[in-house]
Amino acid sequence: MVGQLIRKQRAYRSSRAISPVVGVVTLLAITVCLAVTVAILVTGWTVPNPTPTAAFELQADGDAGTLTIEHVAGESVDVRDLSLTVLINDTPLSSQPSVPFAGKKGYYGFPAGPFNEQADPNWHAGERAELTIASTNNPTLESGDLVTVTLVVGETVIATLEAEAT
Repeated sequence: MVGQLIRKQRAYRSSRAISPVVGVVTLLAITVCLAVTVAILVTGWTVPNPTPTAAFELQADGDAGTLTIEHVAGESVDVRDLSLTVLINDTPLSSQPSVPFAGKKGYYGFPAGPFNEQADPNWHAGERAELTIASTNNPTLESGDLVTVTLVVGETVIATLEAEAT
């Protein structure tokens, strides 16, 4: 009987000794998993560049074939991140301007202001950008035409401008 009691005590002690070890191993495994998850989230998380908020005005001269866009107010816009689409009477130009540029097919000469690749690429409030649509670009710009210009940074439209060509 004493022998049985001693064996039960030993079995009880040996099973009690395993519980803290299992608990420590489990907590250690959970901590490692959490640390790896946090590390993956932190290194994989990128903060997107905020889209600039700005106001613009469009002027169109049908006789000269020029479009002038003035940055009226708001944050500066990096024209290297900018794309624009020009529509004349709801028809897109056959050759859209890629900014900044110099001597692009479908346009006369070089654009003025920040659309010129030799200029400062940051378009600040108070600055004007001007480009002249060539007569080889279809449709041609004439007085009375409705011109729509959409300015896009990344995939976000920052302005849709409309003007009647004078």
